[in-house]
Amino acid sequence: MWMNVHIDTEVNMLKTIQITLPQELLSEIDQTVAELDTNRSAFARQAFEDALFRARIEHMERQDAEGYARQPQNADEIALWESIQEWGEP
Repeated sequence: MWMNVHIDTEVNMLKTIQITLPQELLSEIDQTVAELDTNRSAFARQAFEDALFRARIEHMERQDAEGYARQPQNADEIALWESIQEWGEP
């Protein structure tokens, strides 16, 4: 019996990096890693992913603010949206 197996090498390729951390931070990371029953690598990967997500959100928020600064809403646009918004019962 033959089976086709697809292995996505992009997902499974991990690179080793070296970073320098203050001892206090490393101690706190090690304590947290133990409490979460994980390891430094998994903890760091999640921290990096979370930081990248926040950076993308902040970038989009800056773009949004810059767009409104270049072309602010006028009173008529605001009044139109206020007239049709529905917040529902408290």
